[in-house]
Amino acid sequence: MSGEKDLQILLKSMKPQHKSGDYVFCKVEKLENLDLDNIDMIFREEEAITLILKKEIAQKLNLDYSVIMSWITLSVHSSLEAVGLTAAFSKALSDHEISCNVVAAFYHDHIFVNKKDTEKALNILNSFSK
Repeated sequence: MSGEKDLQILLKSMKPQHKSGDYVFCKVEKLENLDLDNIDMIFREEEAITLILKKEIAQKLNLDYSVIMSWITLSVHSSLEAVGLTAAFSKALSDHEISCNVVAAFYHDHIFVNKKDTEKALNILNSFSK
């Protein structure tokens, strides 16, 4: 199944779910000596490798981070070819001065917001289904 493409259906049925825990973004030069089962997301950039992982794991690994984030998953299965979903929710969050970092994976969109903005972000995202 390739996922939903219709923007109105996506917005009404995105059902945001807060994943418990505190998450951080860190950077490393190499993945050597890391237990990849402890890393939630990895993205290789030109400058370094970005890791998204739980704060307590980053602390155990002595990795630097600057912001503690909450992880919100949109439970709707969105198509990788869907147009406008990211723009719609990021605009709504932006209108309320909430920064978001988005990872679009095969099945779902994952939104990372500052921990202090979690409840406000969930309320904004849930408002699309009304």
